[in-house]
Amino acid sequence: MYALSLLFYFSDCIRRNAGAKRTGTGFLVVVWVLQVTHVIMRMWTEGHFPIYTTFDFLFIFSFSIVLMSLIMTRVQRSEFVILLLNIVGFSVTVLNRLWFTAGEISLHNWQTVHGLLIMHITLANLGFAALTVASVFALLYLFLHHRLKNKKWNDTVRRLPSLEVIGKYMDGATLIGTPLLGVSVVLAVLSIVAERRWHLLLDLKVIATGLAIAIYVGYFVVKRRKQFSMMVMSRWTLIGYAFVIISFLSNAYSAFHRWTGE
Repeated sequence: MYALSLLFYFSDCIRRNAGAKRTGTGFLVVVWVLQVTHVIMRMWTEGHFPIYTTFDFLFIFSFSIVLMSLIMTRVQRSEFVILLLNIVGFSVTVLNRLWFTAGEISLHNWQTVHGLLIMHITLANLGFAALTVASVFALLYLFLHHRLKNKKWNDTVRRLPSLEVIGKYMDGATLIGTPLLGVSVVLAVLSIVAERRWHLLLDLKVIATGLAIAIYVGYFVVKRRKQFSMMVMSRWTLIGYAFVIISFLSNAYSAFHRWTGE
């Protein structure tokens, strides 16, 4: 269903086709309904919201991307944004099924800070999704700016929002994602302090995530002073997102998410 949705959106982006866009949106709705059904079934069988494993984190991330895409179908000239977002979402879904299982690396044993960890994982997921949206808009800004600068007009350029609108959405998504990710890190640090696992403050994942947040905070400081163009800010957004990806990939080398609290 997800692959079919992508194919129809791709068809619409290659050659304007309102019917293909509607069909792609319909398949995307079906994907979202199936994802909701999956979560409900997991809750029924396991007795808690499925959030404690890497598989669950990536599944909820994909769910968030699909939901954001459905919301953006109401925005004019958003076809390319939706396509790019769901290429990310589909790739994560497929790799998640290949690499992880639902019962792997459970964090359910973190009894002392159970509530903090639920909030940490939830906010990190939402922040990750919002910053993914910001990165897609940053890529579109760089693409459109390059096309306009070189006076390369075609149907793709005409179907994209203006540079001003793209920049506005990029700023908005970054403004939402940065505090969500920041608060999730604060909660993670509080959980470490509460359990007196001080050595985890120097964990690779904690450091990498802190660097990512520092880059995004620097983004807003620089933007407020209006020192650089939106081209530079778009690149800044992508650099910050690269550090977010590095932070996630560092799970394999991190002791933080392997800690069971025992």
